[in-house]
Amino acid sequence: MRTWMIAKELEKEWNGQPLFEKVNLEVTEGERLALFGRNGCGKTTLLRILAGMEEATGGSVERMLPIEEWGMMKQSEDVPEETTALERAYLEHDHLHALKMKLDRLAREMSGSGQPAEQALEAYGPTLEEYESQGGFHWENEVEKQLQRIGMPKESWNLPYASLSGGQKTRVRLAALLAKSPKLLILDEPTNHLDEESLHWLEEQLRHYAGTLLFVSHDRQFIDEVATSVCELNPDGIVKYRGGYTDYQGYKERELREHEALHKKQEQQRKALEESIRNYQQWFLQAHNSAAHQSEVKITQSYYKAKAKKNISRYHAKQKQLERLDAESVGSVRHAPKLNMTLEDEGFEARTLLRFEHVDFAYADRTVLHHVHFQLDRGDRLAVRGPNGSGKTTLLRLATAKLAPTSGEVRLHPGVKIGYFSQELEGLPVDQSLLDSLLELPNMTQTQARTILGCFLFPREDVFKRIGDLSMGEKCRAAFIRLYFGGANLLVLDEPNNYLDIDTREVMEAALMRYPGALLLVSHDRMLVRKAANRIAEIEPEGGVALFEGSLEEQEENLRLQERSPGGREENERRLMLELKLAELLRGEAASRANETEYRKENGELPDLFSAEVMSEIREVKKELAELAEKP
Repeated sequence: MRTWMIAKELEKEWNGQPLFEKVNLEVTEGERLALFGRNGCGKTTLLRILAGMEEATGGSVERMLPIEEWGMMKQSEDVPEETTALERAYLEHDHLHALKMKLDRLAREMSGSGQPAEQALEAYGPTLEEYESQGGFHWENEVEKQLQRIGMPKESWNLPYASLSGGQKTRVRLAALLAKSPKLLILDEPTNHLDEESLHWLEEQLRHYAGTLLFVSHDRQFIDEVATSVCELNPDGIVKYRGGYTDYQGYKERELREHEALHKKQEQQRKALEESIRNYQQWFLQAHNSAAHQSEVKITQSYYKAKAKKNISRYHAKQKQLERLDAESVGSVRHAPKLNMTLEDEGFEARTLLRFEHVDFAYADRTVLHHVHFQLDRGDRLAVRGPNGSGKTTLLRLATAKLAPTSGEVRLHPGVKIGYFSQELEGLPVDQSLLDSLLELPNMTQTQARTILGCFLFPREDVFKRIGDLSMGEKCRAAFIRLYFGGANLLVLDEPNNYLDIDTREVMEAALMRYPGALLLVSHDRMLVRKAANRIAEIEPEGGVALFEGSLEEQEENLRLQERSPGGREENERRLMLELKLAELLRGEAASRANETEYRKENGELPDLFSAEVMSEIREVKKELAELAEKP
């Protein structure tokens, strides 16, 4: 495999402080590398340095592949307001776009008269030949094809690029890069704002991408699906791990165990050496003193001197061993600061918290939601899913009474207390400092407020930051502080982990999984939905809501069964219900018979495994399952 790029001892300072140093990275042909690290560790900066868009403070980058054959999708960019979506896609290929613009200009000039028209006519032929020979028309077709594949229909191509949503802009840039097909493709957060359908498309494209890929993403499932290696960026260098994110987690857990075991072993060796040194010190003093007092017999005196000399040499040897151990010491495990968050509710005993009763909602003449009918009970964790623009956020705003339905009714239990997290992060007191926003709470002291802010990764002077000046990731953490104090028994969360790094996402997931209240969630993070949700609501194209009573994993299994079996959805749902019933029969009967079994054992009787009634029901369920399995 050819090597496309080698970075040696890269370092970068930011405002006089080291951002990272000793970064060594080799990128070879065909690799798909995920650059991984906490927010603020310098991932985007490193990508820009590798692509020659920014200078490093120290070190070097050797590029064996010409920079013209690189392609990079940045997190943000400046595009003229009059540029259309299609024109923005063409802009990605500088050379062919320049030729295309020249052809368009020559064509306009040819339609005139006089010498300019003749000159344009003369230049048009060679320019067209050059454009054709370099695959210009094939490239145009590929751009249009990729735009359609990623969900940008023709009617959207002439819209101003500036007017597109974040997800649509991401699609346009991805389509343009994939049409250009550079040999080394660099993507910075390509999954931002993409819905699940677009994510699947992108994963499929990148898995089979012929070139080399270097990307940054906080989507763990995307890293699992695409990456061949994960490169973890730390302040003191970069470490490369084979495989995706799940493999990386396994490596890190093993490293942590080995580090802790080695540290424990070294500490035991240290204690033993220190004890030996103390003993030799005592022996030396005793031997020396004994030699000083044995003046009557010269032989005895020489014996004690020899003993003292022997002990001092052993003492020095042990000291050198201790010095070597100190030099080789791995030290205790240093954990980076982590978010420390717990979400509590105020206790709520009612069964049903929220009910949608035949709800319709329309913006002007466009129906967004139609005949939505479901309820949310205590203990439910409902994830709302669907393509971008399908109405997920609208449904959440209806649930929180921020919008009123066009028809139908949204009923909230009068005792429900809602905690709402908006993806726009609206409602934050942007003119206050973090500390002042907490000191407004009853009985809150400055010490308590600083401790809480520290738990949410706002240490020391950060507490005086104005909320409006925070980064998007910091604003997300500030919004979670409000949930922390809300005591809500129903959390309504709209894309809660946008802008958060993976470490913070995992802490937030753990807090949500421990949360005792009900949850209504919208998220493109499939790992969050997989862990947190026990019900799925899919928004259908016509605006209805299809409910699945189970987790995302169970829903995916159900879809796989439907694909394998032509029996249809009803038979698969029946099969799942029967399997669940069988499991409940086996589990319930085993539990109810436990005491009787113990009693019979104590009295020397053989226990019955199941009652006759339950055995009969189990046979019926198994029979129906067998019949379903035999259907063609």
